[in-house]
Amino acid sequence: MRLDAVGLGSVEDLVTGRRLDGAALATELRRRAGLLAKAGLKPGDPVLIAHGGTPDFFADLFAVWQAGGVAACLNPALTRAELGVLIEFLKPAMLLAAEGFAHAEGLGIPALALAGERGAEAPPQETGRTLDDTALLLFTSGTTGAPKAVAHSFRSLLARLALNRSVIGEADLARTLCLLPTHFGHGLIGNGLTPLFAGADLLLNCGGGIDAAAKLGRVVEERRVTFMSSVPSFWKIALKAGKPPRDAALRRIHVGSAPLGAALWREVIGWSGCDNVVNMYGITETANWIAGASARDMPPEDGLIGRMWGGQAAVLTPQGMAATGEGELLLQSPSLMQGYLHRPDLTQPVLRDGWFHSGDIGRIDADGTLRLLGRQKEEINRAGMKVNPAEIDLLLERHPEVAEACCFALADEVSGELVAAAVRLVDGSAATGPQLRRWCLERARRDIVPERWFLLPDIPRTDRGKVSRAAVRDRCLATAAAAKR
Repeated sequence: MRLDAVGLGSVEDLVTGRRLDGAALATELRRRAGLLAKAGLKPGDPVLIAHGGTPDFFADLFAVWQAGGVAACLNPALTRAELGVLIEFLKPAMLLAAEGFAHAEGLGIPALALAGERGAEAPPQETGRTLDDTALLLFTSGTTGAPKAVAHSFRSLLARLALNRSVIGEADLARTLCLLPTHFGHGLIGNGLTPLFAGADLLLNCGGGIDAAAKLGRVVEERRVTFMSSVPSFWKIALKAGKPPRDAALRRIHVGSAPLGAALWREVIGWSGCDNVVNMYGITETANWIAGASARDMPPEDGLIGRMWGGQAAVLTPQGMAATGEGELLLQSPSLMQGYLHRPDLTQPVLRDGWFHSGDIGRIDADGTLRLLGRQKEEINRAGMKVNPAEIDLLLERHPEVAEACCFALADEVSGELVAAAVRLVDGSAATGPQLRRWCLERARRDIVPERWFLLPDIPRTDRGKVSRAAVRDRCLATAAAAKR
């Protein structure tokens, strides 16, 4: 079984101008599937795909599935050492890359650039694979140590795509803009595969950064974009760097992969002229989106993530599992992962009795509305009192001179852990840590107000646009140590 490329939409790279319509994409993937079979790929073999964000990426991805392989999508920026770790862990049959791939030699496996390879179109072959066989691997961590690869079956991917399409609607997906990398679930499954399987036009502008943000309004206007999805950090740049569209066709905007504060939520609505801005909740383990709250239906509110998109949610309270209340969010979904590949030590603690233990702290109201309160594993234990750092981040970002904030724990001899904050100020601000602390004390209980302050020119992020609190903490400590020398 495979994800058959029938009725696919078009995919176009706005950076290079390369475009494949649905028929051309189907022809190209069959040609590449023939090349893979000729190179010795067998059903069930893992294949590393070390490029992304282009029509050729999607042709390679579908070709791997057509030939019966398991697609492992990687960050193209991985170093040779990181690639070596993943190759040793996964034992892949081959690696697919773009022309000029810097690490093609000496990997111990064939490195192919299929776009430039010559070969005839191959008819589909029966591979013997089933709906419950592994289709996709997405690495969430461990490229320098023990890898953590989320494994999804064909069944879980098909379920997620069907649910996404049913909730969003094909009219909204008609002309989709993808600004995200395609090696993780938000960009690949939600923003890429969902519109393609709906027969929509997928526009790729995955260069990201300030340039994409500055041109966003013009692209949205000129290409009559109806749907787009991105992360809060992108919008913080776009709202400053880019002019809003004057005549937009936007019908729906998703924001996810990190907490969206109510203030930023409202700013996105104002900039875009679209009130259907949806705060999304989704994780790689559930094949991206699993819940969402639209400002068209609910007023923007910190932590509001709406209702489930198929499946069930529950909370784990001190008294046990409950349908309502506050605690760790437990999830059931037809799009749930199979587990972490080769890592039963990681899988068993989070997949229990058919429920996924998300590690997120949330609240479920009587009407099924979900609110996200923070991450369990990020909780700061201050003298026995648990502090959710995401809560303080959102508080600080309401300050008019704070562009971005990230709170984390620092070891303390007296209380065990204390609350620290890294802050990026708005341009031209001269605010100080003591001033920010006084402002917080007027709005929050003393126990959660940061005691240590670090003013940074930028907040470190992962390649997926997420903030790593551990990386932020390390940057702050290194900066403080350097200042003492």
